[in-house]
Amino acid sequence: MPFQSEQCGTVQWNSWGLDLDPASIEQMRHACELPVSVSAALMPDAHVGYGLPIGGVLATDNAVIPYAVGVDIACRMKLSVLDPPASALRGQVDRLSNALKTETSFGMGARWEKKRDHPVLQMDWSVSPVTRQARDKAWWQLGTSGSGNHFVEFGRLTLEKPDLALAAGEYVALLSHSGSRGAGFAVANHYSKLAMELHPELPKALRHLAWLDLDTDPGREYWAAMELMGAYASANHALIHEGVVRSLGASAIAGVENHHNFAWKETHGGREVMVHRKGATPAGAGVLGVIPGSMADPGYIVRGKGNAASLNSASHGAGRAMSRSEARRSFRWSHVKKLLAERNVTVLSAGLDEAPMAYKDIRQVMAQQDDLVEVVGRFDPLIVRMAPDGERAED
Repeated sequence: MPFQSEQCGTVQWNSWGLDLDPASIEQMRHACELPVSVSAALMPDAHVGYGLPIGGVLATDNAVIPYAVGVDIACRMKLSVLDPPASALRGQVDRLSNALKTETSFGMGARWEKKRDHPVLQMDWSVSPVTRQARDKAWWQLGTSGSGNHFVEFGRLTLEKPDLALAAGEYVALLSHSGSRGAGFAVANHYSKLAMELHPELPKALRHLAWLDLDTDPGREYWAAMELMGAYASANHALIHEGVVRSLGASAIAGVENHHNFAWKETHGGREVMVHRKGATPAGAGVLGVIPGSMADPGYIVRGKGNAASLNSASHGAGRAMSRSEARRSFRWSHVKKLLAERNVTVLSAGLDEAPMAYKDIRQVMAQQDDLVEVVGRFDPLIVRMAPDGERAED
């Protein structure tokens, strides 16, 4: 799909998608007004967020914007392909379900009764006073998942042709979506407030886009804390997958993972910039990533095409078609259960605000960004676990 281009002062930004809401577009225009902004892009799954919309990509000059990274720093995807035959997805539903029930923990404040261990705990947590204080809480929450749209699920991975060092065919796959838990939220909250205090001159419309200069102590602290939260989020997924796979007596034979709430130092247009991807998947040439759908819709393993117009980015999912409160008002579990039954999906726990009908059509979203990514494989969810209904969303 051809992208749309718009000029905001000295900043050009591009957008993908046929049904982008005006509020998200307005947020991108505001982001381009910042004196530190260089270029930007908006993905087809976009919807309103704090400061930068979800699905927003923003390149800045020597500055990082905490709210343009997101509240859930380093929220990410991880997919593992397992060695049991694909028939296990139908013949061993109880066994697979029990693995999810015993080896995953969901919700705000979720923690294990016994601390789990990972080398991330040996990293330097004193890079920021916030991470130093949050380390113990992070240890208790290591290997757990949040609420909202976070999930761990089994599904069928279909490869139409050989890839990922695998033959074409169908496989059992484990897919997870979660981030940096309470520690990441503490970092985001502290440095977002600090950035706003340092930029009292910003008008109300730009308040949540306050930045930290990377040649200052607050900027350096936040960047180091963000990278630590990236390693911590990766560790959470690693332990989830290790626990589930071990409980099955299985082995992982391939995998793909990526952040989608993060900032990277990259070179675009011949200059180094800080690229914020808030709810956007890195899609550099040949780079693998995972773009999920909903609890009843497929997700996709993709390979980036390196489209410079999108700052080498793609969507991070289908994107919400309505707010959480609107979804709760609009649907009943009877509606959702009927759809799940039609698609042979077992949901162990989830919130009504995560109803598949609350999301855009992932197939249309993928069609609108076929110049950004190539589809490598399709993941169809079959056994899903999310935070119980009634949990307040963290995303």
